[in-house]
Amino acid sequence: MVGPLLRTLLLHQNPWLVDPGRLRASVAERLPAQLIPRRAAAGVRRAIAEHPDRAHLIVGPRQAGKSTLVWALIAERPGPLLFLNCEEPLVREWCRSPGLFLAELDDWLPPGGLLFLEEAQWLDEAGLFLKGLVDGRIGRTLVATGSASFHLLARTRESLAGRATRHHVWPLSLVEVAPPVAGQVPAAHRAVARRPLEKMLVRGGYPRVWPTADPAGELSELAAAFVLRDASDRFRIARPDALRKLLALAAGQVGDLVRYSEWARILGVAGTTVADYVALLEETHILCTVRPFLGGKRAEFTQAPKVYYLDNGLRNTLAGGFERIERRSDVGKLLENWVFSELHKRFPGPGDVRYWRTRGGAEVDFVLEPGPARLVGVEVRATAADRPGLSRSTRSFIEAYAPERMLIVHQGEEGRMEAEGMDVEFVPAECLPWVLDGLAPPPA
Repeated sequence: MVGPLLRTLLLHQNPWLVDPGRLRASVAERLPAQLIPRRAAAGVRRAIAEHPDRAHLIVGPRQAGKSTLVWALIAERPGPLLFLNCEEPLVREWCRSPGLFLAELDDWLPPGGLLFLEEAQWLDEAGLFLKGLVDGRIGRTLVATGSASFHLLARTRESLAGRATRHHVWPLSLVEVAPPVAGQVPAAHRAVARRPLEKMLVRGGYPRVWPTADPAGELSELAAAFVLRDASDRFRIARPDALRKLLALAAGQVGDLVRYSEWARILGVAGTTVADYVALLEETHILCTVRPFLGGKRAEFTQAPKVYYLDNGLRNTLAGGFERIERRSDVGKLLENWVFSELHKRFPGPGDVRYWRTRGGAEVDFVLEPGPARLVGVEVRATAADRPGLSRSTRSFIEAYAPERMLIVHQGEEGRMEAEGMDVEFVPAECLPWVLDGLAPPPA
């Protein structure tokens, strides 16, 4: 029930309810001065138009730009709006019962308006609440953001089947910070994209970090917010000190095979605790583990995963620092981690991105299956392949699996060569996102 305290809170957070003429200005105040258009916006816009009776979930890491995307869409269609910040205890209490909530909604939002639930994962039963609103034929556009699939999706996937559309918002991709300009020739676009790539390798792609002169300070705040607030307070992690050390270990071992038993020994915790912490970091979009591709045509190494950060900037906060790319000794790890992040943004499902390794040590960095009976290999080289050639590992993979495409991502020029009857493509790193667009379906 909306009591006096909640009423005061709602009117404070929604000043346009008192003065509808303030809506446009209030929305503009919530948008950054330099708004970077997000690729996910088109999918959300289309889903709202095609499925007005569903909930539209926008999920992704903390501070990746989910709320900004929603406010930008609201700016395109200002109209009746009710904004609810679900971190507020009074709002969470109001959202305990979808039936009672709907009974009072007419007092706050007329039919045809937009209901925006920010940080919906804070609701005790987010899935059941959203299901109740959809089943209750809310008669309004329903949009919800959530910073972690740990709460918003793990509990809602089954209850919201057929009732919701889902859209991922990740840290910025190179495509978003260096979009081609109409009429620009490819060579010019490559030159333009090179500098943002070098910047992204070091500071990553979190929107609030991208324009700042102090990436270290901004990223340290983000890392501290996760460890201190989310882990210690919200997820009740018993050993936040061990979690911090695990994050530092992962940062130093990007792209390496990971042994949880070794990490457990270093951290002084049980192996199951390490596995639980890694799973939590995956659910909250900080780390990603990559499992091996097991095609069965070679003696594949089948045990250890590899670990990557979703964002280079967070990785560098914990290991490596923020020296310019030309002064660094870890360029190989940075480039490989960035390539993984671009792959993951286009192929985010479990197991969509894997690696290949045999017991004899032959290895291909990444293996994709972008569709039925389709296989793509990706090898990353930290330097320019001035004389295009293939490693024995790459030749072994091509011979065994005859992939549809083999991409060699490097810091040199475009090129091709034939191997085992197929074209191998040498892809300049700054061109990779556009090559991947040709493999992946449009973002949801």
